[in-house]
Amino acid sequence: MPGFLQRLGMLRNALSGIDRDALTEARLDLAACLRQAARLGMHEGICNHFSAMVPGSDQLFLVNPLGYGFHEATASRLLVCDLEGNVVEGEGQVEATAFYIHARLHRRHAHARVAFHTHMPNATALAMLEGPPLSFAIQSALKFYDRLAVDEHYNGLALDNAEGDRIAVAMGDKPIIFLKNHGVMVTAPSIAEAWDDLYYLERACEAELLALATGRRLLPVLPGVAAHTARQMRADAAEAARLHLASVRRTLDREVPDYRH
Repeated sequence: MPGFLQRLGMLRNALSGIDRDALTEARLDLAACLRQAARLGMHEGICNHFSAMVPGSDQLFLVNPLGYGFHEATASRLLVCDLEGNVVEGEGQVEATAFYIHARLHRRHAHARVAFHTHMPNATALAMLEGPPLSFAIQSALKFYDRLAVDEHYNGLALDNAEGDRIAVAMGDKPIIFLKNHGVMVTAPSIAEAWDDLYYLERACEAELLALATGRRLLPVLPGVAAHTARQMRADAAEAARLHLASVRRTLDREVPDYRH
């Protein structure tokens, strides 16, 4: 117990050295993403979780607390936790699978400063099918060309480090992973980029399912053209994502400003 208390004290001291303005902005961005995901039907009850490393820290991350739906998210309600699952700032606790999946991804992948996990309906529907989740037959899907991993081995709830590590290994060097029979995980270097990818992934999956429902054969984009278009899309992806999230926040500021509390 003294070891735990000593570590908690060290983490709180580390938090005291964090840029509080940057942390406040990260809280607002993450709360906005949770709220907008709820407004677009990309949530599931009180399940699913969004996390983001605290600005300036490699040991602490923000995450939505257990027991609250995305539609209830506020900036102050988000928890600051360490990579061992201890709550360093905030009231509440971390949902177990949120900790075991997110903490292991943040620990293993430097690119995964942000990790969004959802069971959003269209992406999850494609995670239920055999084979690759996207056929890259529509321009919006090309944003994800050569950026997707697939975990083919559903293994029950992620309730230990071993399962979190297995998912992190399955992700490899890709920022997005389809978890077969489960859902999706989107990682990114910033909250804005994670939101942008999550939103457009669900839209691309929706279009894929609509096309599949016709019963006609899909017409994939030629690989060379797909790769070229993907490079074009990635060239200004960070700025486009920043503008996208800024638009979301302006909308929420008008319609549901309590996310800022």
